[in-house]
Amino acid sequence: MTRTPILRTLALCAAIALAGTGYAAEPAPWLDTSASFENRAAALVARMTLEEKAAQMQNAAPAIERLGVPAYDWWNEGLHGVARAGQATVFPQAIGLAATFDVPLMGQVASTISDEARAKHHQFLREGSHGRYQGLTYWSPNINIFRDPRWGRGQETYGEDPYLTARMGVAFVHGLQGDDPVYRKLDATAKHLAVHSGPEADRHHFDARPSKRDLYDTYLPAFEALVKEGQVDAVMGAYNRVYGESASASRFLLRDVLRRDWGFKGYVVSDCWAIVDIWKHHRIVPSREAAAALAVGNGTELECGQEYATLPAAVRQGLISEAEIDDAVTRLFAARMRLGMFDPPERVRWAQIPASVNQAPAHDALALKAAQESLVLLKNDGVLPLSRNLKRIAVIGPTADDTMALLGNYFGTPAAPVTLLQGIRDAAKGIEVSYARGVDLVEGRDDPSATPLIEATYLRPSADSPERGLRGEYFRTADLSGTPALVRTDAQIGFRWDRGSPTDNLLARGEAAPGQGIPSDGFSIRWTGQLLPPVSGRYRIEAAADDGFRLYVDGKRVLDHWANSDRLHGDGVDLDLQAGRAYDLRLEYFDAERDAGVRLGWRMP
Repeated sequence: MTRTPILRTLALCAAIALAGTGYAAEPAPWLDTSASFENRAAALVARMTLEEKAAQMQNAAPAIERLGVPAYDWWNEGLHGVARAGQATVFPQAIGLAATFDVPLMGQVASTISDEARAKHHQFLREGSHGRYQGLTYWSPNINIFRDPRWGRGQETYGEDPYLTARMGVAFVHGLQGDDPVYRKLDATAKHLAVHSGPEADRHHFDARPSKRDLYDTYLPAFEALVKEGQVDAVMGAYNRVYGESASASRFLLRDVLRRDWGFKGYVVSDCWAIVDIWKHHRIVPSREAAAALAVGNGTELECGQEYATLPAAVRQGLISEAEIDDAVTRLFAARMRLGMFDPPERVRWAQIPASVNQAPAHDALALKAAQESLVLLKNDGVLPLSRNLKRIAVIGPTADDTMALLGNYFGTPAAPVTLLQGIRDAAKGIEVSYARGVDLVEGRDDPSATPLIEATYLRPSADSPERGLRGEYFRTADLSGTPALVRTDAQIGFRWDRGSPTDNLLARGEAAPGQGIPSDGFSIRWTGQLLPPVSGRYRIEAAADDGFRLYVDGKRVLDHWANSDRLHGDGVDLDLQAGRAYDLRLEYFDAERDAGVRLGWRMP
């Protein structure tokens, strides 16, 4: 059943349930496509209780079944590709896209991202899913100015120049939101307003006080351009204070500048858990209720977090009026309606985008073009390009053979990522390519993804196999029971499937048949084979997974974390291994729900 019949059925049930209240005689006016989105939204909000309104002002908005309102999570990411929603085309990180200095290319990239986002959303709806990272409201782009490398997240931005940031940002917004005169393709979000680029550790208590000239010449121009030229539908506030006010509850920024001076008509969302900071860390007000009331009163309609659950109490305490809440919720539902969420899909041009666009060949080609244009060669001295007469190439560095290093943050899952080492080997056929990890980027870094993967050279699926890697048996169950749906040799165990299935990419590339597919949740995998140490000495063998894993060496269980986890977690064991000897290896893994990933790595003597 499609989503629209479900909505209409629920609306009919709501009308029946409202018999005797004065509403039963009229149809659900919020489904009347001849009315304006604002009037439809107001009609819907008028039938909600105060508690229901407050719940709709939090990012994980629950369903209101009696009114036919489905659950919706406003939190979606698409900084350089659809993020955290399974298989997607991954473009260069934002700072790399800015390095292209190619505004039309940025528009193409954003349009491609929005195609995949729309296709994913409607596929999720067909599956009955309404969770985080499955919606149409995207919290991108980041148009903060990158001045201080101590921030640590400058790769999310377009750099230090306000003009370049504005041009790239406007193109990105146009590509995301589309050109339909009635329905938005997606909602883009300009973030984080404003002066949000100091040291990351200070963001929850820092008070930014730039000169007014610096504020208007450096930090605000890109936001103004995205509002006035880009017609961006959403703006996200920052964690820090600006001139003593919380950026997510600032009358100066949100009321005076954004709405009065720039004419912004959309909605404002807080950064995640920024409303907590108002009372807990900034200590501007003494309570959760006061913080929620201050934020809404000064123009933040939507919260990423849970403080807005106190809004009914804030109304009863006289801190805010219900009319102010009505105005905020109406803005939010008008935005959802402008995205076509309450209309028949055949009326919405963007709902017709097929799921097959995800990682389509043309999208991969565009990602390659963007990557090529993002390259900036500062100095050469004639070393590049390397001569094809070379006999040996040494590749050294901790990110050379790490797929995670390719992805930055806010990333999707590429079908076939190519590491630097693999790319060099592919390009240098007939040349000996040697690899050494070298030193870690950060000494003592406690991160499962920092451990180098065991290369295929040191693995084989069985004693008599000419292949390299481990034999993987993929099960449709979470306990390794039944017959494997798929059996194949995996060169390395270093996977990050997010909310997708391990077989999504294989099916897309024709490397697995439809009958070999496994679900996105509740699956398990067993890898078996032999480990071939190159030198004798003490090795640190490490495994990591989201959710559970077990590792056996020569039949002995050396690691056991067979339990659910809400993040990638790892453990290791020190083993004395001898060169020339083959050790039986078995890694078992299961995924319960949502994020899925597993790694098998080592640190050599």
